[in-house]
Amino acid sequence: MVGLRRLPARNKRVLTALFVPVSTLLIIGAFRLANPSPRIPTAVVQRGEFVDYLDLRGEAKASKSVTITAPYQAGDLQILKITPTGKQVRKGDAIVVFDTTDPRETLAEDQAELKSADAEVEQSRAKARLIEEQDLTDVMKARYDAEAAKLDASKQEILSKIDGEEARLKLADAEQVFEQKEAKRKADQTLDAADIEDKSQKHDQALFKVRQMQRALSVLVLKAPTEGIVTVLNNWHASGFFGGGAPFKQGDRAWPGAAIAELPDLSTLQISARVDETERGRIQVGQALTIRADAIPDREFSGHIAQISTNASTDFSAGWPFPRNFAIQVGIDNLDPRLRPGMQANLHIATERIRDGIIIPSQALFHDAGQTVAYVLLGRKFAERTIEVARRSGDQLLIAKGLQPGERISLEDPSAGQ
Repeated sequence: MVGLRRLPARNKRVLTALFVPVSTLLIIGAFRLANPSPRIPTAVVQRGEFVDYLDLRGEAKASKSVTITAPYQAGDLQILKITPTGKQVRKGDAIVVFDTTDPRETLAEDQAELKSADAEVEQSRAKARLIEEQDLTDVMKARYDAEAAKLDASKQEILSKIDGEEARLKLADAEQVFEQKEAKRKADQTLDAADIEDKSQKHDQALFKVRQMQRALSVLVLKAPTEGIVTVLNNWHASGFFGGGAPFKQGDRAWPGAAIAELPDLSTLQISARVDETERGRIQVGQALTIRADAIPDREFSGHIAQISTNASTDFSAGWPFPRNFAIQVGIDNLDPRLRPGMQANLHIATERIRDGIIIPSQALFHDAGQTVAYVLLGRKFAERTIEVARRSGDQLLIAKGLQPGERISLEDPSAGQ
């Protein structure tokens, strides 16, 4: 103090001026240490446009595509090879190859039967030719004998009565033999023709079976009728009707006419989705929306609702109990070559806009004793306040009562740690 008294008056005034603010800061610091501010994340109540969104889940599908189906009348159909989904193919490339072991064995048996039938037909024809040649020889000989007997009979005027009668009898016998031989020739022709016809029918039946099996073998390789990208379809028989199915794979058995794969026209890609009955009134044809494909996270697509089904139908893919909802088709305004059928996508549809609303994050909403509340920062403490929520959309809430723009609210329950 003695030293301070010795200081000039001007220096005393400077020290006094410094002492007052420093003391104030020390007092405030001590108060804050005694009453620390809450370390809880907060948000400011905003006034602005509230957009009510409807979020749906959909799948990319082509409105035009070529379906690859299993053949009919081809016997057992077990998949030996199948082109995977997403593979680019050219016209004529094999998409599905079925096991041909059994059909080839059957074809070998049918071909052996056809060869045997060929031999029987040829044998019958050779036998018929021999019989025909023998019959012709017999007929010619009988005709010759008849002509000779006729010549002898014509000499009866210069022969004795006995010789003339004998010549007439020989002529009658010769003519009878000729008629018999001619009748036998015709009968043999008829019998041989019938035998050849019978053998030919057996041959034709064997040939039909061979050609049928050859056709069956030819269709056991399903080829691409056009260029495209393969989409393997679900085998609904693999896990039962309620199992949801899984894509066809090697070793699966297909039924005749089963749709196994598709070659979609990528220029006709759409997003197929379903909307619940309770949400149907919020959307309309032509309404704009945004699309996010799971497999293309770096791009957002714009789209529009192209079609909504007239009537609600049961959605068997949603699991038990099966809900009733409406099918919608969404047109994609900006196609991307990376987009493929079967890709899953999220649809974000703005259904209503409220221009001047009070908006808070959904994390700021809490429930206490059956009431909806928010915690408002008043000074250095949070006060619980009952609020009324008008709308919820995604992570935003539209507040009808209880909060004012500019107020700061907690994003965590401040009483949770107490």
